[in-house]
Order: sequence, then C-alpha cells, then structure tokens
Amino acid sequence: MRILLVEDDDALRGALRTGLRDKGFAVDVSSTAEEAALLLGVEGYDALVLDLGLPHADGLDLLHDVRRKGSPLPVLVLTARGSVEERVVGLEAGADDYLVKPFAFPELVARLRALLRRGPVVAPAVLRLGDLELDPDRLAVRRHGERVDVTVKEFAILECLMRHAGAVVTRTMLLERCWDAGYEGLSNLVDVHVSRLRRKLGLDRGSPALRPIRGAGFVLSAE
Repeated sequence: MRILLVEDDDALRGALRTGLRDKGFAVDVSSTAEEAALLLGVEGYDALVLDLGLPHADGLDLLHDVRRKGSPLPVLVLTARGSVEERVVGLEAGADDYLVKPFAFPELVARLRALLRRGPVVAPAVLRLGDLELDPDRLAVRRHGERVDVTVKEFAILECLMRHAGAVVTRTMLLERCWDAGYEGLSNLVDVHVSRLRRKLGLDRGSPALRPIRGAGFVLSAE
C-alpha cells in the first residue's frame, strides 16, 4: 500500500516514514500542503496521513481541496489540535479518522490499516487464496498453515498480488504500489523479488500459482 505522509516536523516525519516502511508500506513524504497537492495530482496513493499545522497553508485547506475534487482517498489526520470542536472541524472537512499528538505508533498503524480495509467493499482483515494466507496486521504469511518468513518488500508485493488475485498485475503497478517515489534501482528488481516469493511459497507449482505473463506482468490465481 502506498501512503503520502504530510508532516512538517523533520524528526517525526523521518521516524514515521521509517516505521511505516518497516510495516510494509511504501511511503512518500511532504512537509508542505503545496508540495503534497502536487504529489496527489500526479501519483496514485491508497491513503493520506495529514498533519494540520503546516507552514504557508493549513492542512485543512489541503483536505478541503481533496474533497472538493471528489476524491475518496482515505485521510487520517495527525494533529496537536485535540479539542472536541477542533476534531469536529477536521471530520466535517472530510477526514476519515483523527489521531491527536502525542500518539502511539501501533495505534497509528492499526487506524491506517482499518481505513485501508474500508471502501465500496469492505476488505477482509486476513487475505486468503486457497491454502495461502496473508495477515497485514501481523505481517504474517502462511502456506498449508505453516508460517513462511518473507521480507517486508516481499510481503508488500504478495499483498498487492493477493488483492488483485486472478488479474494481471504489471511490473509498473508493483513498483508504484510497493516502492516510493524516490526509488532508483535495477529494472529487474521486481522480477527478482517475485522469483524469490515463488520459491519460498511453492507458487511455481500446484495451486495457488504465481505465473509470469510475457510482456505484461504476473498473475496469482487459485487455478
């Protein structure tokens, strides 16, 4: 899942970015509402984590702009504005959830994952495909009921593939969903990670199976 984190405090922004990456998220960051608006206009995100006390333009202005454009993007507000009246203002402006500083990082992750499960169809907390199981809250993968150790990046790729089971997932889509905007690396890195996943989970044979589609990407299916 790809997140945009908007926070002007350098130390907190860096700590949250590292922590969220360790939990399997791809995270882009911004310190101003203006920069965040530009990123939202060109990148696809699964959620926005937004501080309200930003320089130059208030975070509420950005939130109003997002909702005026009709975006259903899940928005989790982080702020020191903790009064009931201020929380009401944030929620009425279009925030989906509200977390007052200081906060516990595990609560932030739990609230963020809860937001990501919402939508036109509520996504299950645990993803299952045949005997393959993925638990985002615990960063756990199981096959035949046995836990399999995977890296954080492999977990993110598998989650993307399982959420689009049966459909072709392109290399570009995996790069956009599982790496942040600052990634500059080998063009075959996606193939390397997918190959390792196939071997670790035995998805190169039997069912479910993870198959490369020449010139397109990959398909994870139960057939």
